[in-house]
Amino acid sequence: MNSQYPFLNRKKTDPGNYVFTGKALSEKTGIQLFRYNGDECVESIIEGPDKLEKFEKGYHYWLNIHGLSKAEQIAGICQKLNIHSLVIQDILDVNQRPKYQEFESFSFLTIKTTVPDKEERSTEQISFVLGPDYLISFQERKADYFEHLRYRLREKVGLLRERTPDFLLYTLLESILDNYFKTLDKLDEQTQAFDLSNLNSDPAPSVLAQIEQYKRYVLFIKKAIVPIKEFTFSIERDKSPYIQQRHMKYFLEIRDLCLTLIDQCDSILSSLESSNDLFFSVQGHRMNQVMKTLTIVSTIFIPATFVAGIYGMNFLNMPELRWHYGYFAVWLLILLIVVGMLIYFKKKKWF
Repeated sequence: MNSQYPFLNRKKTDPGNYVFTGKALSEKTGIQLFRYNGDECVESIIEGPDKLEKFEKGYHYWLNIHGLSKAEQIAGICQKLNIHSLVIQDILDVNQRPKYQEFESFSFLTIKTTVPDKEERSTEQISFVLGPDYLISFQERKADYFEHLRYRLREKVGLLRERTPDFLLYTLLESILDNYFKTLDKLDEQTQAFDLSNLNSDPAPSVLAQIEQYKRYVLFIKKAIVPIKEFTFSIERDKSPYIQQRHMKYFLEIRDLCLTLIDQCDSILSSLESSNDLFFSVQGHRMNQVMKTLTIVSTIFIPATFVAGIYGMNFLNMPELRWHYGYFAVWLLILLIVVGMLIYFKKKKWF
């Protein structure tokens, strides 16, 4: 099982049961509601599904829910808001692929995002339900990468309070993509840190394992970005009833950001592939160097072994066998052979 990259390991679930397929967290389900228009913004914390009230006319709503471990509570919230049972299961099934669907009274989008501030490169699923005057977001865990949008709503900074919830969805998607940019920039820096160009270095096998881990993570990010791009193509082609035409240019900007991210993923993957090939090239070069050194040493000692073997035979009629300087002459012959071969190899630039 792969717990690091959610939708790479899909669990089989019963559509009739509401089961959270992710890692159970100790934090309780949090429900935060923003009711806003051009004149006012009211922020409230909802204690449970029973405390939810129907959305009033004349306001826009952003209901943010974090902590999906308690499947019964999530199902209760969704049933109170008339969200389809299939969507409830998709929200709780965090091991599925990102996707986009249109229903009779709302649009549903589920995507993956990263948490770049953490060293373990954790990921989470975020689901959105977009209606005519509301946006509901479901997060696996509490995170702060939407905090700047909450501030803009509270303080009436920018256009959020003036626009409909589809514009809020655009800003949320932009924040998620910004996380991807931060994550990929950090990954790019880490991949550039691989110093495999020094042929005299000896890269450890753990470097190869790290390269493969990075490749897997970048592929995960690329797979997560593609559905967001397809979502923008879909709403442009089919004209979603919950996204205003005047806001379409912002979602086209999201598509451009997705294309940029995909290009960056391809660039990092290409760099990792080059590092992977260079790793094996360096290892092959070092092996060749070792084999060359061993071959030279063996070649040098083969003539010396030959001479020693001849004079080690116990025959009475061998030349210079009883010569007083025979022992020293043999050593001199061996040394001359070794020096001569070293000079020859040096001229040939074999070492």
